[in-house]
Amino acid sequence: MLPWLDPSERWFPDPSTALDDPDGLLAAGGDLSPQRLLDAYQRGIFPWFSDDQPILWWSPNPRFALKPADIRISRSLRKTLKRGTFHVTFNQAFEAVLDGCAERDETWITADMASAYGQLHAAGWARSVEAWNGDRLVGGLYGICMGRCFFGESMFTRETDASKVAFASLATQLTRWGFEWIDCQVQTGHLGSLGATPILRSQFLHELRLHTGPAAQLSSPPAGWPAQPVIQW
Repeated sequence: MLPWLDPSERWFPDPSTALDDPDGLLAAGGDLSPQRLLDAYQRGIFPWFSDDQPILWWSPNPRFALKPADIRISRSLRKTLKRGTFHVTFNQAFEAVLDGCAERDETWITADMASAYGQLHAAGWARSVEAWNGDRLVGGLYGICMGRCFFGESMFTRETDASKVAFASLATQLTRWGFEWIDCQVQTGHLGSLGATPILRSQFLHELRLHTGPAAQLSSPPAGWPAQPVIQW
């Protein structure tokens, strides 16, 4: 039986007990308080549910992840980067990025989820990357920054390659900051084309213990992300 989390108690089952079908479903219930969300990410767990469901918590096996230094930039994407079609900013339009990610027909970003990540943004944990064409926001992504890991949550694009430019810029900047992992959660062809690969959940959890716990010597996000990263392609 799937464990039910009481909102008054902050705990999670061992991720190794997650279901195989559907892959990674671990628990239901609880709440979306900032501290519970941070506890979840540090344990390799994330929420994913729709409006007609209770809060569902997941830890899939394998996990899809990317070392920022291993970003794969295709020839066509490199041409786009060199043309300078888009310019990239960091953490300048978080709410607009969240709205962009929620535009899709089958979005899982409910009103409660948007509110929860807005709180994490206000506290400095949730960060966004924006791709602009002139003064129009045409792509971007957001996620949680913890220790030396960035937990990607969602991305969107309104013009070809805009989200890829945002992701490539993020990976390049995180490499400079010494980050070890970008968590991509579940496998997609889009992220696979950028270099993300599946790794065993046990290995992923080991990496989290190394890079988000006390050994990482980083208990909060970088003090300030640049408004516009200086990246030469």
